[in-house]
Amino acid sequence: MSSILFWLVAVPVLGSLICIPLSDRYARWAALATGVVGVVLAGLLYAAFDPAQADRFQLAVEFPWIPAFGIRFALGVDALNFPLVLLSKLVLPVALLASWGEQRHARAFMICYLALDAAMVGCLLATDIFLFYVLWEAMLIPMLLLIGVWGSKERVYAAVKFFLFTFAGSVLMLAAVLWVFVEHHAQIGAYTGDIAALGSVVLSTTPVLYGLSPMDLVFLGFTLAFAVKVPLFPLHTWLPDAHVQAPTGGSILLAAVLLKLGTYGLLRFSIPYAPLAFLKFQGALSVLSVIGIVYGAWVALAQTDMKRLIAYSSVSHLGFVVLGICALNTDGLTGAVLQMVNHGLSTGALFLLVGILYERRHSRELADLGGLAEFMPKYAVFLVFIACSSMAVPGLNGFVGEFLVLRGVFQASPLFGVVAVTGVVFGALYLLVMLRAVLFGPTASSENRALSDLSLRDWAALVPLCIFIVWLGIAPGALLSRLGGSLDGYWRKAVPSLSIGADVPLREGGRS
Repeated sequence: MSSILFWLVAVPVLGSLICIPLSDRYARWAALATGVVGVVLAGLLYAAFDPAQADRFQLAVEFPWIPAFGIRFALGVDALNFPLVLLSKLVLPVALLASWGEQRHARAFMICYLALDAAMVGCLLATDIFLFYVLWEAMLIPMLLLIGVWGSKERVYAAVKFFLFTFAGSVLMLAAVLWVFVEHHAQIGAYTGDIAALGSVVLSTTPVLYGLSPMDLVFLGFTLAFAVKVPLFPLHTWLPDAHVQAPTGGSILLAAVLLKLGTYGLLRFSIPYAPLAFLKFQGALSVLSVIGIVYGAWVALAQTDMKRLIAYSSVSHLGFVVLGICALNTDGLTGAVLQMVNHGLSTGALFLLVGILYERRHSRELADLGGLAEFMPKYAVFLVFIACSSMAVPGLNGFVGEFLVLRGVFQASPLFGVVAVTGVVFGALYLLVMLRAVLFGPTASSENRALSDLSLRDWAALVPLCIFIVWLGIAPGALLSRLGGSLDGYWRKAVPSLSIGADVPLREGGRS
């Protein structure tokens, strides 16, 4: 068990190397086998994770990398990254199955998926800040290729836009990383890349640039990079284009895992490294989150492209996650972490369903669809079920996470809570409009009558996601108990100055 984290990263790397000499056909099977092995490893991780120690890194793996500067290849798992690692391993086989029919350079296609998985999981597990940054940048390459090579007709535009937004944020993060790294050496007298050790650096709060202190600048460097990845309004404009142009499997991984690295980064770096700066900008982040919740829902309601509608729904749903973090109490933080997983399952499944329909109909326009409940009844059942999950219907996974977030937000600021609830209402509205148009609207074309229902491969991809949606809806304690109530303890240890759990209010323009 002590090497399980190493194998979680190494197996997809080995799988991609195995695919290189294989034909397209066998590369698909090798990639799928690699994904299944990853699921098994995730199960072993679930069993080995100790809830009593969830507020600190466990199962650590460490190798020297650049010893002169204290930089290591170091991995660890705690309450923050544990659920996201499990999610990442679960959705990889789903993404592979969703792209099984890809005919163009299928071997390279599968290699990109495996490389992306290795970079995502390594980034989540990294306990050295330079390893985190290197893998953060490494994720850009396979995702850029997936969009730019295998995407739709405007794929190059979407890929370049995705790269420019993300890379601009990465430059700011690199500046923040180097600042903290150098400051640690100045204060302690030793170099280290250890994430926990760097959190002990005391950054100055004396203004040095336009009224901003070193702590403010470090906070902004990290937070802007992570806000782009979330994406937080108004830095979200790359996301709809990337989703619409990406292949189905790419959209699944983008929605399920890549976006969560933004919210994970806020929890791992922005707040622990610059707690007083977080309090200073907490109100602004909260306002942007609320705007994103409502704006994302309204714009989704206006979409005529099924995939773009779901893309804008991510802007709204991830606004809830950031708002839960900004609530800065146990309910908000717990709900935010749980909602990261819930969004990955439900939105990943929605993109899978859109891809299944596009394979058959070659259109995502709501005007071209209609009456599919009659011609594809099994597909209709899954679409309604997953939409209910995304709408946070009680008994399904979305309800628990959204309830905890809203409870935490109402404790901190009833005003923000009321506005966020309107986002829930509009979220249900745009999904119901989509269901009515696709399943029960008038049959727009005779082509719809000839569409085949779900295949065995479709069932194999959808059923596991649905099982976890029900499981987390009925028994969320299966995951929350593994966190051991440690989110509160984690923040008390990492950021004692913020008094987590004391219902610190959201800033509404004044001091907390």
